Amino acid sequence: MTDVARLHAHVLGDPDVAAHFSARAQLQAMLDVEAALAEAEAQVGIVPENCVAAIGGAARAELYDTTRLAAEATETGNPVIPVVRQLTARVAEADARAAGFVHWGATSQDVLDTGLVLQLRAAVPTIIDHLARGVRAAVAHARRYADATMAGRTWLQQATPVTFGLKAAGWTDALDRTRRRLQAALDDALVLQLGGASGTLASLGSRGPAVTEALAARLELPVPDIPWHAHRDRFAQLACALGVAAGTGGKIGRDIALLAQTEVGEAAERSAPGHGGSSTMPQKRNPVAASVALAAAGRTPGLVATILGAMVQEHERGLGGWQVEWDTLPELVVATAAGARATADAVEGLVVDTDRMRANAEASGGVLLAESIAMALAESVGKHEAHACIAAACRRAADEGRPLADVLGDDPLIARHLGPAEIARRLSVDNYLGATRDYIDRVLERIGETREGHAARS
Repeated sequence: MTDVARLHAHVLGDPDVAAHFSARAQLQAMLDVEAALAEAEAQVGIVPENCVAAIGGAARAELYDTTRLAAEATETGNPVIPVVRQLTARVAEADARAAGFVHWGATSQDVLDTGLVLQLRAAVPTIIDHLARGVRAAVAHARRYADATMAGRTWLQQATPVTFGLKAAGWTDALDRTRRRLQAALDDALVLQLGGASGTLASLGSRGPAVTEALAARLELPVPDIPWHAHRDRFAQLACALGVAAGTGGKIGRDIALLAQTEVGEAAERSAPGHGGSSTMPQKRNPVAASVALAAAGRTPGLVATILGAMVQEHERGLGGWQVEWDTLPELVVATAAGARATADAVEGLVVDTDRMRANAEASGGVLLAESIAMALAESVGKHEAHACIAAACRRAADEGRPLADVLGDDPLIARHLGPAEIARRLSVDNYLGATRDYIDRVLERIGETREGHAARS
């Protein structure tokens, strides 16, 4: 997952984020925990001060063969045991006495869990940054195209008019909610794990809480009220937030892909040499970024479900459920990062064709505004009769290939209550936008922007 063994690894992944989960990065995270543990225990008086330097000096990933460690892990059942064994051996080369204090009082899960927390702390902020970039790009579209009328679509059919600014404001709102939700879940997940064999730290006697505080301070992590070996809700909540982030990007990717269809042609990803091309069709301009966002949205639900399934762990330390997380959570982070990056790229580079939007909105010959006419007529004849009357008029317009305004003018009931000028006004796509401007303004104001592009006053 973290190398380039597959040629598409950088298409459906994020190499910068994946690097935080490489074997070398995982090893260094565990070594960082071991070194900090020795320092914390020296501070409390458990480990002699003159032993700390030797342990810290050996806690460098480049000193170890990750291939060998991986092979040894297959025999021990987890990678911490061979890491501790080799770390101890290397410390012994410099200071035999210090080697006896390596991994003092901790258990394998303490090191692997806290190491993963450190990896998550390094990796997930990139996703949050991508989401923030997507927010800024969507805000720009919401401002610029606040009044760019287009057909709204429900069930993939034209409905009533909206503006592209409203659509972009919806993207903005969702991306910002997702960003804040992911940040909160990450903050909640970034806690120290130190509980010893059964979560009591009995190996450290009465000084367990003091070591925990000192270790947390060195790693700059909060101290939980209690070790959480078998309680995986923090990771599960983070997994859910990652899945929602990928799904939000997928929704936006789907919108962009649909707008970019040849027959629609209302928006397209930025054009560049080689970008979105076809191996056989020179004219193709494929929505590549949208496809990556959609792929991430398709991959992540199963990964989230796997993390949720792994929550059911036995007693004080689980069997199997813990191991499920080792690959699943990093894979989920990397997939979500790819989707968030692609979403931001797509929205940033989106080319919008407002003329095509208007042309498509007007292509129905007025049928797009059938609800507007029905609501006006309902004031005189009631909603049910008005709806039936306008529905029949729309069918006639479609069957006869005539503009809806002409068909409406020929209907005696409609003509009795609505004159030609009122019909024309009601059939204007710009006159049936409801609270569109209010909604856009509310989103931009909350984000801290105004439609004119100035920072909103606090």
